[in-house]
Amino acid sequence: MTKASKLSRRERQMMDIIYRLEEASAKDVMENLEDPPSYSSVRTLLRKLVEKGHISHRESGLKYVYFPLVERKAASNTALSNIVKTFFSGSPLQAVNSLLDMSNNEISDEELEQLQNLIQEKKKANKKQKSAATAKKKRGK
Repeated sequence: MTKASKLSRRERQMMDIIYRLEEASAKDVMENLEDPPSYSSVRTLLRKLVEKGHISHRESGLKYVYFPLVERKAASNTALSNIVKTFFSGSPLQAVNSLLDMSNNEISDEELEQLQNLIQEKKKANKKQKSAATAKKKRGK
């Protein structure tokens, strides 16, 4: 799969629709696009997404039905990684801080508690990795 950063804005919108619907015809995609281009433009962009390895298709009667080749989580991880590298100098801390500071997106106490739990789980995982790496070094000497 190519990186999400190599997708145009319209291609990203189309991928979002295909992920949301799980599979979609060109007509389905067009109906779900805000300010859609012509039908032939939608078909052309879908063909480009196939060529780039993001989606594939199967025949269903007289039409093609498109579906993603990569799970949404893997694609979103790639996209988020690119955003963190590009806009936050590779720092997840800066990215999270920016998200927390966004005034148009109120974060509830429940969500903050969930974030705190995720951080604690990550700390535990890091400790396990460090312990395993230390043990491996000791065995290797």
